[in-house]
Amino acid sequence: MPESRSDSKRRPPLHFAGGDLLALDLPELEERLLALGQPAYRARQVFGWLHARGVFRPADMLNLPREVRAALEPMSSPFPLTLEESVQAADGTEKLRFRLGDGGVVESVLIPEDKRLTLCVSTQLGCGMGCTFCRTGRMGLQRNLTPEEILAQVYAVRGAPGRDREVSHLVLMGMGEPLDNLENSLRALRILTHPLGANLSTRKVTVSTVGIPEALERLVREVPVSITLSLNAPDSGIRSELMPINRRYPVEEVLALLRRLPLPPRRRTTMAYVMVKGVNDRPRDARELTRLLHGVRCKINLVPLNPFPGLDLERPEDSRVLEFQALLRARGLSTHVRFSRGTDILAACGQLAAAPSPPVPGG
Repeated sequence: MPESRSDSKRRPPLHFAGGDLLALDLPELEERLLALGQPAYRARQVFGWLHARGVFRPADMLNLPREVRAALEPMSSPFPLTLEESVQAADGTEKLRFRLGDGGVVESVLIPEDKRLTLCVSTQLGCGMGCTFCRTGRMGLQRNLTPEEILAQVYAVRGAPGRDREVSHLVLMGMGEPLDNLENSLRALRILTHPLGANLSTRKVTVSTVGIPEALERLVREVPVSITLSLNAPDSGIRSELMPINRRYPVEEVLALLRRLPLPPRRRTTMAYVMVKGVNDRPRDARELTRLLHGVRCKINLVPLNPFPGLDLERPEDSRVLEFQALLRARGLSTHVRFSRGTDILAACGQLAAAPSPPVPGG
């Protein structure tokens, strides 16, 4: 049974320590330890404590000499965020509201499904892309999240008491555009996928992006995670109406890049296609989409529009969505419908914002 907001607020907030150390990659930690006159393997020990074991206070890293723990203490800071609210939807989706050190608020989403537990993480406070169907975009971009703030969303969930399942999949698909915060997103991803750290498989980590070509190419070549392109239109004209960033980075340019980028065997780019009634859901749109994606190794996820207060766009009927899927499949495109989770608590795709969650029906 879903919990009410008042119930969720009775959970004790998560507080740890370790902010500055948290953002250092392994080579940087080695430099710090070498400067203290310690061998390089000490850095591997510290890295493991932080990112594999979730121990953030140097004083608790018990296989380190006492003097090393004392020397590392000034490098640590309070954990960069606090869990302020956790609200569960009727379908089991959980929205987590985090308070940052400067008072800002970001949201993450936990999505349980069969044996999979997916965590959707934010990379910015707000978003500057201005997509018309996205609630986060209406906030504008307030600032980038630091690497430790991105990591901390994962580690706060991993270290939460009472959770009986580990996060198996990670998506950078929350608030913000990850490639607009490229350096911090890359650093967090390198740490999260490092075998001595959180050791998440790159096959189980996905970055969702509007498509910023130079940044996308760096991401694919440096950290080979899965990519979801927020496509949402069969041509540049409609895409520019829905996504102003298309005027700067036309979809044809982004798709040309995807055609020439190396993909691991059996890996495909996912095309997210938010369906808006009367805008991009017509049979002719399916035909144009087929032409647009020619030569791109991809699959398509159709996402019926998720409404939120103040949105003047409409969600198409389910029958229209299924008809659109059938048209694409008939043209040889692997196409799936993703009926969103957590819509009753504004936790679905395009619904996140730094605002209190609505009451849960029946809560």
